[in-house]
Amino acid sequence: MSRVGIHPVTVPDGVTVEVNGNVVTAKGKLGELSTTLTNDVKVEQADGQVNVKPLAQHKRARQMWGTARSLIDGLVIGVSEGFTKKLEINGVGYRAQVQGKEVVLQLGYSHEIRYPIPEGIKIESPEQNQLIISGASKQRVGQVASEIRSLRPPEPYKGKGVKYDDEYILRKEGKKK
Repeated sequence: MSRVGIHPVTVPDGVTVEVNGNVVTAKGKLGELSTTLTNDVKVEQADGQVNVKPLAQHKRARQMWGTARSLIDGLVIGVSEGFTKKLEINGVGYRAQVQGKEVVLQLGYSHEIRYPIPEGIKIESPEQNQLIISGASKQRVGQVASEIRSLRPPEPYKGKGVKYDDEYILRKEGKKK
């Protein structure tokens, strides 16, 4: 039995959820998102809640039960509140700025890196060493944050690089004489 799938997804005010076969669409103040689910689960909507049930008792159906519930929950939260990721930039001379439709990063290379901001994603830079990535789609926000982090991942000796705000870098001791 799925520990996640048994809980219904509560739909807040201002959000409408439509179930059309295996396609679930959520509309809210931050836009419209949809996802296609597998044939192993059944989605029902009633009383401001969305319930997911497996169609059979085989392993794949039980696996997709919790996955489908999490995807629907992500849609509902995304169109109502949105998702954010914070990145922190550490290093002497390392900084970021938002200029128009792109982020200009100086990460210790001989050149600056220009990262185009994808559609549906909002990037802010309240300080030179901080980036706040926000949007409705949890997957796209995480993907953009991962791509920016991969431009200069944090290194373990001095901690220089781009890291998530809540990430802990395990520091190593330098070489000894």
